[in-house]
Amino acid sequence: MTLPRRAASSLEYSSNSLRTDSGLDGVMEYPYATGLKKDTKCVVVGDGAVGKTCLLISYTTNKFPSEYVPTVFDNYAVTVMIGDEPYTLGLFDTAGQEDYDRLRPLSYPQTDVFLVCFSVTSPASFENVREKWFPEVHHHCPGVPCLIVGTQTDLRDDPQVREKLAKQKMSPVRKEDGERMAKELGAVKYVECSALTQFKLKDVFDEAIVAALEPPAVKKPKRKGRGCILL
Repeated sequence: MTLPRRAASSLEYSSNSLRTDSGLDGVMEYPYATGLKKDTKCVVVGDGAVGKTCLLISYTTNKFPSEYVPTVFDNYAVTVMIGDEPYTLGLFDTAGQEDYDRLRPLSYPQTDVFLVCFSVTSPASFENVREKWFPEVHHHCPGVPCLIVGTQTDLRDDPQVREKLAKQKMSPVRKEDGERMAKELGAVKYVECSALTQFKLKDVFDEAIVAALEPPAVKKPKRKGRGCILL
């Protein structure tokens, strides 16, 4: 299967949105459009400070942000070319802090795929994938596909990070641990990347697009009435 490919173009960025010009920078191509709506929505969730915003900014602008600014809600978009038709892949950044637990689900309706993120340098954020994020996502959006994403892989072998974790009798999360959790929780799959070095960064969004496409030949039948629930 040929995965999406990016071409060169210009981007427009504002404080709460990033959009690409059709046919320009940030444009990707995909070989088939089975099940893909004209606008496909991907929501990114996970603990605060695990790198969700850096993930999106690095992918959409090819630049790594120099400062950490806690997210409330930010929207990004890239154009996905399917044949000769432009489609919009909407990327929704969310706040992981508990203060936003009641507000955050307002961004969930009509989501086509979730990226559930944790930092490989934070075992606590990894455990919260199981304890908080999967239960929350599946409560509000039963049946919507999820990928588990390990971030900050460039720090996995960093001596200072390993020393700090060792003092707490912990170690960085291994790739096999992420793969095991994805299988146990029924995630589409586990992927990991570095927003700083962009190692495997594109793969994360390629896999999100694949999950949103839902080829009927390989995907289980949809549950009737799949959608998000707001309580």
